[in-house]
Amino acid sequence: MKHGRDHRPLRLWRLLTRLGRQELSILLRVLLVVSALWAFATLANAMVAGETRAFDRAVLLVMRAPGAPAEPWGPHWLLDVVRDYTALGSVGILTFMTLAVSGFLLLQGKTRVAVMVVITVAGGMLLSTLLKRSFDRPRPDLVPHSVVVHTASFPSGHAMLAAVVYLTLGALLARVQPHRRLKAYILTLAVVLTVLVGLSRLYLGVHWPTDVLAGWMAGAAWALLAWGVAVWLQLHGDLERGDRLP
Repeated sequence: MKHGRDHRPLRLWRLLTRLGRQELSILLRVLLVVSALWAFATLANAMVAGETRAFDRAVLLVMRAPGAPAEPWGPHWLLDVVRDYTALGSVGILTFMTLAVSGFLLLQGKTRVAVMVVITVAGGMLLSTLLKRSFDRPRPDLVPHSVVVHTASFPSGHAMLAAVVYLTLGALLARVQPHRRLKAYILTLAVVLTVLVGLSRLYLGVHWPTDVLAGWMAGAAWALLAWGVAVWLQLHGDLERGDRLP
């Protein structure tokens, strides 16, 4: 009994230290979300005021053949490759991936985590639609579109939803890895996929650069906010044992 009592202060200290790290992690996420939202608001204001027009035109023309704005830069086969990349940010592909991961989590008994993943992605899609309708920015008319588009331009839905889905799923997978190199690899892969999707929209001529930047900012903010809420719920015991984050 005496030996057990001697370890109680140490166990209490470890618990307090762990709680402190988790609370600090949540605070850091909150700061990142606020920073991303501030950057989005600043960019949106500049776009509405017409201050980004020169930047948008210059970057979009960089991806076209010199002296031939109607032709994308590079060999002809590159256009097909970029179309494949842009499909990774489509609603159909992202919905399938979200349902597949959610099904896997359900089979693991992580019901509430699966529900949170679905809510995060569905909420991101709704937010993207609302933002597009609010700003109602026309698509670029500087160069021909290499794919068919139907919605408004700002922010880029592909860039935003790629950030929401790939960053959220990347964070989930990274948490189950015991080694930092594996965590870093998974998170880097999630970021690379998000960046590729956004750049593909520029190469195809269907978005202004500021559309893509705004999409990345909004998507990252939404993913960080959802993940911070999940960690906070876990910390306060609102996620059951079987539903703990991986």
